[in-house]
Amino acid sequence: MVSEISAEDVKEKLENEDVQIVDIRSESEYERGHIPGAINIPMTRLAAEIDEYDWGDDVVVACPIGQSSVQAARLIGSFEDVDSDAVASMAGGYRDWEYDLETETESES
Repeated sequence: MVSEISAEDVKEKLENEDVQIVDIRSESEYERGHIPGAINIPMTRLAAEIDEYDWGDDVVVACPIGQSSVQAARLIGSFEDVDSDAVASMAGGYRDWEYDLETETESES
């Protein structure tokens, strides 16, 4: 079972801990605004690209409404190099994220 974490708790983790945010939305949605520091791996490419990443000890997956992120978190957690207990889904997804978003141009500078 994949654990879920609130948007508020994700924000707190970003401020106080080393957490890896995985945004599974499309590239265009990601470029319009994403959680600061998030990496973009669209759900359509996740299975094919999962072994290309160094997964951290604390991974949170984000999607539009917090449903497909559960499936993505389960997939990441099943990867042999990942502790499944270290992967969570952001409950409510971007719909519940009430904080600042980073845009692609900000993260490139």
